[in-house]
Amino acid sequence: MEGVLVKKRWQIRWVSFIADFLLSGMVVGPLVAPFLAASGLPLLPVIADIIYFMGRHVCPQPDMGVVLASPHIMAVCMRCYGTVTGLLVTRLLYGVTGGKGFYWLSQYGWSGVAVAIVLMMAYPLELAAQVLGLWSFHNYVVTPFGFMTGLAWGLLTMPILHGGYRSPTS
Repeated sequence: MEGVLVKKRWQIRWVSFIADFLLSGMVVGPLVAPFLAASGLPLLPVIADIIYFMGRHVCPQPDMGVVLASPHIMAVCMRCYGTVTGLLVTRLLYGVTGGKGFYWLSQYGWSGVAVAIVLMMAYPLELAAQVLGLWSFHNYVVTPFGFMTGLAWGLLTMPILHGGYRSPTS
């Protein structure tokens, strides 16, 4: 019997590709914006301005970003970047596990959604506590709350976005 050559066709899962593309932008954009703004090269500050524009519209406190290329700061605060980091961690975990594991919340239906919502409340509750004066903004305080929210979002949505979602009845 002669050897058989099997050709595997690459199929792009568009929802997964778009989700990864957006996540990549959310991870890299806030970090590179200060360096692009400080570069002084043509066009790079314009790209930085676009990233800062997006940051101002998604982050409740973009002026609290960390200084990376003085005087330029990250495009979002560390609470928001903690959320993005939580999403990145769950995406990497999904890549390793393929959506198998008890911790993927989408497999539990509405109960998983409820758990995710409770965990996602870490971000707004911490922000409310800060606004009410219970504590002041500090990167070491806000980052873990954002991270917990990002983990909750990721544990709920990664199987749905990347194709491992199975309804509890199937």
